[in-house]
Amino acid sequence: MVQIATDNDFESILKSNNKVIVKYYADWCGSCKLFAPKYKRHSNDENNTDILFLEINAEENEKARKLGGVDNLPYLATFKNGVLLEGTATSKEDYLQKMIDDLRK
Repeated sequence: MVQIATDNDFESILKSNNKVIVKYYADWCGSCKLFAPKYKRHSNDENNTDILFLEINAEENEKARKLGGVDNLPYLATFKNGVLLEGTATSKEDYLQKMIDDLRK
């Protein structure tokens, strides 16, 4: 399941979950919309129950966007124990899987 986050709850979510992957998007971003079903499929995968999948509107949540280092959309970022591990602008499903695997190390 993908959880929606905002500036109001982002930091507390990071503190209360040790493995988090975030997809930053914007409503106008076509690549973001095309990537959404792939991201959701990974979030629903029973092998990924140890990871919290978040979505954040990058335009409406400046604080969360800065914490992830967002420079383009769609943008994926992984956080472990509240610390940014990796962030990259991508819509490639195989790269998402690599980030998930790296988050478990």
